[in-house]
Amino acid sequence: MFRQFARNLTLGLVMAATATTVMAEDVVKTLNFGIISTESSQNLKQDWQPVLDDMSKKLGIKINAFFAPDYAGVIEGMRFNKVQFAWVGNKSAIEAVDRANSEVFAQTVNADGTLGYYSMISVHKDSPYQTVEDVLKNAKNLNFGIGDPNSTSGFLVPSYYVFAQNNVNPKTAFKTVRGANHETNILAVANKQVDAAVHSSDVLDRIKARQPETASQLRQIWKSPLIAADPLVWRKDLPADIKNKIKDFFISYGKNGPDATREKAQLNKLTLGGFQDSSNTQLKPIRQLELFKEKVKIEADVALNADEKKVKLDDINRKLNDIAKS
Repeated sequence: MFRQFARNLTLGLVMAATATTVMAEDVVKTLNFGIISTESSQNLKQDWQPVLDDMSKKLGIKINAFFAPDYAGVIEGMRFNKVQFAWVGNKSAIEAVDRANSEVFAQTVNADGTLGYYSMISVHKDSPYQTVEDVLKNAKNLNFGIGDPNSTSGFLVPSYYVFAQNNVNPKTAFKTVRGANHETNILAVANKQVDAAVHSSDVLDRIKARQPETASQLRQIWKSPLIAADPLVWRKDLPADIKNKIKDFFISYGKNGPDATREKAQLNKLTLGGFQDSSNTQLKPIRQLELFKEKVKIEADVALNADEKKVKLDDINRKLNDIAKS
């Protein structure tokens, strides 16, 4: 009886090991790359697909593009391992790190070699409003376009620098507020569907290249401080050898080898110069920005009594100190 039990146990372990090997092979054969919805899926696919095709050939692994209607969809895809690595914004990367077992491994480099981009607010070129202060003063009569809640440049940065620092709640200040991706906001301003809207400088550059007439209809009235260039993140549980191959591909892409010229042309379509090594450290300023925004909100909350306010502010200050020390 014991021998039979031992044989059954051994068989079970072999089957389990085989199943694990099959799952590992499935991961190695196919990986999904998440792409945040800064623009329409059609535009993003035509710009990213050639890069993913090159990666498939280089790694010997099928790389599929994963699109979602919003930023949260990519984060959830990573959380449930439907997405193994992704191009995201800094705020989305924080969500992926905190909620989806992920980490930053690289960041994009602009075509001119700089390592950042800007959040902008634009109005139509014929608009009477010349500054962001003009827009805020007349907000109750204006329709405003803001970005995805998980967008760094589309939501977090303007929420702090434009709204929190001016004690303005955009949800109640404007006649209407609608959320959309950067491309949709640019088109909405150009077509006078909204009076002003947030978008990023890099998406505007791509619109200028593809639709110069549309871009010419906009006038920028506000530009943020420099935001760190978009990170690339992967799930921590990817096999180490696959991680090495992925990072090597991105870091070397467009820089050397017989295909460098063609690869650079593909990067130009993405308004990129390439990629460089990075880590979760690049997220520290954005974490601080989120906490500063929350701190301003709590300090202005007259509904909180002094003790509640102190507890909340002490907690935020502790988190800020922890980030500064990390």
